[in-house]
Amino acid sequence: MRSLESHKERILVVDDEASIRRILETRLSMIGYDVVTAADGEEALDIFRNANPSLVVLDVMMPKLDGYGVCQELRKESDVPIIMLTALGDVADRITGLELGADDYVVKPFSPKELEARIRSVLRRVDKSAATGIPSSGVIQVSNIKIDTNKRQVYKNDERIRLTGMEFSLLELLVSRSGEAFSRSEILQEVWGYTPERHVDTRVVDVHISRLRAKLEDDPSNPELILTARGTGYLFQRIIDPDEN
Repeated sequence: MRSLESHKERILVVDDEASIRRILETRLSMIGYDVVTAADGEEALDIFRNANPSLVVLDVMMPKLDGYGVCQELRKESDVPIIMLTALGDVADRITGLELGADDYVVKPFSPKELEARIRSVLRRVDKSAATGIPSSGVIQVSNIKIDTNKRQVYKNDERIRLTGMEFSLLELLVSRSGEAFSRSEILQEVWGYTPERHVDTRVVDVHISRLRAKLEDDPSNPELILTARGTGYLFQRIIDPDEN
């Protein structure tokens, strides 16, 4: 595991259960993270603005302001990675956090080791260098969309579009092998770093695809860039190299 001593990545843990805050603070500190905690949603927003964390672990059910509300507020001002903790049994409730901008979720009761692995995976992917198949310039122009993989920025009609780190990583993966279909399982492995254990796990991919389409497509209901490969998964429209005959 890479050393975090030179620059400790800070994690904000938000949960109204003191025992969970203590366990996660202890374990995450032991593996080299700088950990700050909050007991409710309002406190979380205050601490976030002062602590500038690298990632937020966010419980859903909390007093004052629930995790959904916190996620909405954070996405108005930041692209910080968010992993939601949910005890809710309904799949639709789990997906709500993703639709509001969370990068991943873990269902309570959870294994701390599983959460640690998810944290490492999200942080690693957000920091990852450009994927293979990207031109050396790092800049890809497709119609009115410009993707700068060096700066991890996307522009539509010369206006910057805010993407979360995981949204960009997903787009980068699809573009790196444009015209080639990826299965949901393959995308989950490549971008999130784990293989699906249950069918619902791949919904993480579906929701992120939906979020990307809403931001990039002129008509998200009839996409022209990010296409559905029926029976397989998704692909980015084939990018024609201007040097090709």
